Amino acid sequence: MISRTPLLRSDSWNGFDADFSRKLGAMGWIGMTWPKQYGGHERSAFERYVVIEEMLAAGAPVAGHWIADRQSGPTLLKFGSEEQKQTVLPRIAAGECFLCIGMSEPNAGSDLAAVRMRAQPVDGGYRINGAKIWTTGAHYAHYMILFCRTSGSAEDRQAGTSQFLIDMKTPGVTVSPIIDMAGQRHFNEVAFEDVFVPASAMIGTEGNGWKQVTSELAFERSGPERFLSSYTLLVELVKSLGPAPTGRAAEAVGRLVAHLLTLRRLSRGVAVLLEDGENPQLQASVVKDLGASFEQELPEIARLLVSGAAGEKSTRDFCLVLHNTVLNAPTFSLRGGTREILRGIIARGLGLR
Repeated sequence: MISRTPLLRSDSWNGFDADFSRKLGAMGWIGMTWPKQYGGHERSAFERYVVIEEMLAAGAPVAGHWIADRQSGPTLLKFGSEEQKQTVLPRIAAGECFLCIGMSEPNAGSDLAAVRMRAQPVDGGYRINGAKIWTTGAHYAHYMILFCRTSGSAEDRQAGTSQFLIDMKTPGVTVSPIIDMAGQRHFNEVAFEDVFVPASAMIGTEGNGWKQVTSELAFERSGPERFLSSYTLLVELVKSLGPAPTGRAAEAVGRLVAHLLTLRRLSRGVAVLLEDGENPQLQASVVKDLGASFEQELPEIARLLVSGAAGEKSTRDFCLVLHNTVLNAPTFSLRGGTREILRGIIARGLGLR
């Protein structure tokens, strides 16, 4: 693969390269823990963790297969029909099939239980109307795992919700871009207008959507991406400070590294629980909340620490990476659940509410 600049590496797991994803699939580095009958390799969760961590630290462009490998594939393994597994999972493992997740909705904020999008039962299947927003990668995804309502109303909260596997080429599905502050397109709004899907598109059982989607979120919230999004900035910070930093700078970097290593231990602990088949929603929320705080604090600490030039090339790279990270940092505490939502989950898990 062509060497990536620090600026490109700073996009972390938002970097998209379909050819790179196919090459990873050929190496056996996607679907590593899945059964061989579905294209997987039956490796351990720790082996997968090592590969994921190294790719993130290197700033590899993993966005194409990222969501499918991290959470959509495990969701289909756990709840999907045999037809869905045989159709989609081997293609994901080969790095040839990308997925997006339809969760958030316009005017619903971070309240996933306020879902209004509806799949109405009709002859042979369901007809879907509504919209999803902030849908990462919808513009290149082959499928969406859609969370919507199949009965009741938004006032029923978690009850009456289901999940569907949606082919993004289905008539009536429209993807519109949302450009972020960095001028990049990761997010999209996806509209469904009288979209018909067969009954076989349902994942799991009707009305079980909330249990399924919260199980999926444990995969989304606990991985090393939750504390490595700003990692390239930390690397460029150390380069800019040079081999003889001031005592104040050395202390600050030491604290940052200590926080990073602690988050890594917490994240690996959740990986153990997931491999054991548990649903560590509380523990994953802790990792995500603490990780987002670390990632958002790092740019301001880096800005305050660096003064003067520590070599023309290093300083230029540092400034470019800092600028990019500052623009992307607000999203770190939004994606995968806002800080307020996560702390509510933690409070309930600790019996405080």
